[in-house]
Amino acid sequence: MTTTLITGANKGLGRETARRLVEAGHTVYLGSRDLERGRRAAEETGARHVLIDITDEASVTAAARRIEADGGLDVLVNNAGIEGRTEGNGIVLPADETVDTLRPLFETNVFGTLRVTHAFLPLLRRSAAPVVVNVASGLASLTALADPTSPGHGYPGIAYPASKTAVNALTVQYAKAFPDIRINAVEPGFTKTDLNGNTGVQTVEEGAEIIVRMAQIGPDGPTGGFFDASGPLPW
Repeated sequence: MTTTLITGANKGLGRETARRLVEAGHTVYLGSRDLERGRRAAEETGARHVLIDITDEASVTAAARRIEADGGLDVLVNNAGIEGRTEGNGIVLPADETVDTLRPLFETNVFGTLRVTHAFLPLLRRSAAPVVVNVASGLASLTALADPTSPGHGYPGIAYPASKTAVNALTVQYAKAFPDIRINAVEPGFTKTDLNGNTGVQTVEEGAEIIVRMAQIGPDGPTGGFFDASGPLPW
């Protein structure tokens, strides 16, 4: 039985990924920082709930201890993240970006991803077929951001692309450091979720496809790559 943890999974892409992986036979820990929402989502998807706030060291440590006590972990899906929109649902523009507006995204998207990965590495290294999936974004691709023909070229903000590009760098470096673990970053596509104020152009079912696929790769699968549903993406 494959045991999987998905962070930020009480709604959106995380919840749909949990549902699909339970359906595929995984024992899924649906991670959330909201106890009641997480429990409800776990009940509805057939997953187990685990309380985890990726910005809080004690919370992450407690989640790792619980999952270790239950038997270990095979797959980690680092899904939790924020975009950093203002209260009016607008993206912070470069002229208004400061360390203070950028910091929350790095605290969650980068430091949170690193915190969770570090905490669960000992468990993953005991697995016969360990996998890590980092949910990045097409906006993490510097090649695409600089290409006027790319859909993401017109995105005006700094913080979100910078944080997700950093996640891609973590992916590459972890993959080199731990060749026995399949570690990849994925781009779900512009999906309708609370992250973007439901302005996306595809459903969570469509967006979760690449996450679910990469969570199920075997020991002979790719590692250190960046993928969407169509295949490899440029850095």
